[in-house]
Amino acid sequence: MKAPFISAVDWHMNLIEKKEKAMREFSTGATRDDDETKPDYEGYLSPLVIRCYGEYMTKHRKQADGKLRGSDNWQKGIPYSAYFKSLWRHLVAAWALHRFKRFFDHHEDREDMEEALCAIIFNASGYLHEMLKAEMPQGDIKEAPAKTPESDPYSPEDF
Repeated sequence: MKAPFISAVDWHMNLIEKKEKAMREFSTGATRDDDETKPDYEGYLSPLVIRCYGEYMTKHRKQADGKLRGSDNWQKGIPYSAYFKSLWRHLVAAWALHRFKRFFDHHEDREDMEEALCAIIFNASGYLHEMLKAEMPQGDIKEAPAKTPESDPYSPEDF
């Protein structure tokens, strides 16, 4: 049986309730609650990888017709099967590059290791995004307005 969806706020509050209200005090005298149970995104992620991935995503915004898609276009929904088939293609490319230092395919585009790994990240993240979105109660899913290169449509009134 699947565990019910729990929002990040509820998850965080549950952790706080389970742990004593420990406090940190800094040399300046400032105090904050203990961060031991909080996710350490700065520690979990690499700025080198995030930058490389951002460059990969920017490169792939241009569509076959020459138009630019919004940076969040993928969040409109891509079928699980499309993500998984693409993930496997890029995984095989990365595997071949790892084993043989080159990828043998019949396409003119040759994939390098950075490209293959970023494509794997994209497909795994997209698949996970769809899974997590499907677990959310329908009332909690709010489609954000589409981003355009000209403007950032997100504003506090939207949320």
